[in-house]
Amino acid sequence: MKMKTRIFGEVDIDESKVIRFVNGIIGFPNLTEFALIHDEEKGSQTSVRWLQSLQEEGFAMPVIDPLAVMPDYNPQVEDELLKPVGSLDDDQLLVLVTLTVPRDLTKMSVNLKAPIVVNAAKRKACQIVAEGDEYVVKYPIYDILQASKKAGD
Repeated sequence: MKMKTRIFGEVDIDESKVIRFVNGIIGFPNLTEFALIHDEEKGSQTSVRWLQSLQEEGFAMPVIDPLAVMPDYNPQVEDELLKPVGSLDDDQLLVLVTLTVPRDLTKMSVNLKAPIVVNAAKRKACQIVAEGDEYVVKYPIYDILQASKKAGD
């Protein structure tokens, strides 16, 4: 299906790739269908991807693999919170965190407190809130990304 997006213009979205959030996402419970899009000009290996709403063309959230910024990321969550996505095998599990990019890029952060869990096999997802105080909503990542970029040069 073709869809007009605010960030990527018109894109083709394979309906078999649609990710359904049974309960919507935090703050937007009515948005339940998304596609995971990456910038093809930067290649599929780019760490930032976008969760594009299929119901609201102007709504897309930048997301990133939390392991790219915190290699030991392993939030504890109640099993009950993961029921909407079905049984999870490690090879079908995709965990993403939302990225905030303000005007001052040095204040860039990710939300480690509320990861998005995707069952890739069933294309079902949910956003959950991690237990405890170990992870924060605004985890600064600018310096981490800069160091990673220098290491890759």
